[in-house]
Amino acid sequence: MDPLQLIALVAGSAVIAAAARRTPVPAPLLLVTAGLGAAYVPGVPSYVLDPHIVLPLLLPPLLHTAAVESSYLDLRANARAVGLLSVGYVLFATLVVGYLAYLFIPEMPLTAALVLGAVIAPPDAVAATAIARKLGLPSRITTILQGESLVNDATAITAFKVALAAAVGEGASWAGGIGEFALASLGGIGIGLVLMVPIHWLRTHLREALLQNTLSLLIPFVAYAAAEQVGASGVLAVVVVGLYLGHRSWQVDFATRLQEQAVWKMVSFLLESVVFALIGLQLPYVLKGLGTYGGMEVAGYAVGVFVTVVLVRYLWVFPATFVPRLLSKRIREREPDTTWKAPLIVGWAGMRGVVSLAIAFSIPLTTHAGDAFPTRNLVLFLTFTTVIATLVVQGLTLPKLIRLLKLPGRDSYAETLAEAQAQSRASVAAEQRLDELLADDRNALAEPLADRLRNVLERRRNSVWERLGTVNELTGESADRTYQRLSREMIGAEREVFVTLRDERRIDDEMLRTLLRRLDLEEAVAYREETD
Repeated sequence: MDPLQLIALVAGSAVIAAAARRTPVPAPLLLVTAGLGAAYVPGVPSYVLDPHIVLPLLLPPLLHTAAVESSYLDLRANARAVGLLSVGYVLFATLVVGYLAYLFIPEMPLTAALVLGAVIAPPDAVAATAIARKLGLPSRITTILQGESLVNDATAITAFKVALAAAVGEGASWAGGIGEFALASLGGIGIGLVLMVPIHWLRTHLREALLQNTLSLLIPFVAYAAAEQVGASGVLAVVVVGLYLGHRSWQVDFATRLQEQAVWKMVSFLLESVVFALIGLQLPYVLKGLGTYGGMEVAGYAVGVFVTVVLVRYLWVFPATFVPRLLSKRIREREPDTTWKAPLIVGWAGMRGVVSLAIAFSIPLTTHAGDAFPTRNLVLFLTFTTVIATLVVQGLTLPKLIRLLKLPGRDSYAETLAEAQAQSRASVAAEQRLDELLADDRNALAEPLADRLRNVLERRRNSVWERLGTVNELTGESADRTYQRLSREMIGAEREVFVTLRDERRIDDEMLRTLLRRLDLEEAVAYREETD
């Protein structure tokens, strides 16, 4: 690909994603729509998905980001629900959707239909995370959707390999399929477990923040490549390492955490934007390959497959939600009660994405016998239409469905109260530690400086409680918000003075950068408190 074309793709995707933040439409949907439109604009180059780029280069960092930001404890608490969706549902959808496609489409052999079923079985990690984050779903539903999307790609890719082996003539048996699934899953988890401890050790012992962040960028690629090299699941290796590092991120130096959060936020923003734009841009290539298929004929197939995918997900989600609870008293006691609304949302949130397209594009052109792969172009088309339909139809209607069902959102008051209580306990411990340190002659400190430490502690303790208090009648701000805003205004005034002194040649640029960095760190703290 020409460098200018790549730059245009990244820049255009970023602009559209940024514009989406000012609209009620989730960014993935706007990007896909823009890609569909841009695909037929004269002069726009052809961007064809290469599975050798998407799977090893785009998928690992996106999965790593989602895993690091996920809660290991929440996922462990919902492991049964996550496992039923990420493994059970994907295998169920592969078989049922594949078999129904075989019955519905006369010219598609069963092996090719099972390949199609495996390709479109997994909801996409990027789509699920982006939509859930935008909608503010209840925390348990969000955890289940994120957990499903982290693991289901590994299940789908393994099922795809088994179905593909049968389709191209390699031969496949139930025993072989189970063995390959066991190698992929257990091997991927094993590689992740082996890598996570030494990687975390390196992160905590490297003293240079730039080196630590360089390592951070390499981690998902190393984990993915190491697992794939031995035939295991790179997806699971990346997820295991990411969950462990996210759970223990507090042990890493603060400078590394600040830089890492900024770097990964930018990386995930750019990659997510490019990925969804690429989905829409595949339309001309997919349509070109349809050849002799009639327009109404393939449109009927596309609608049929989409409806089947939606119904099959509900056929799994509702029984998987309620049947185990009916059969097991232990499950009823350990897990919170649920209503029909939760599985309805989970079922409708099964958007497909770029992973399905990347897997479909990796289908070979010919079988081992030298014949053309049966209905390959039709499989590509049905994968594309299913991805688009789930993103557009389900993605656009999901917010309305949530509002219609009146699902309780996150309780901001309860969360703020819990934060205030946690901060209060931490402040008491910090105050006790400060008194212990000041009692030692080696830590002798002038009283004004000791008071400053206590004031900082008091300010931190009170700030969260103030968010629960009354607001200013004129501005609608709490006292804490007003304090943060005024603090930032003061920092801005200082910054202007420093720049003026530099322009007057009373300080040099090196000193200006030092002074501005100090202010930037203070403003970053104020801004983060203001936006939390």
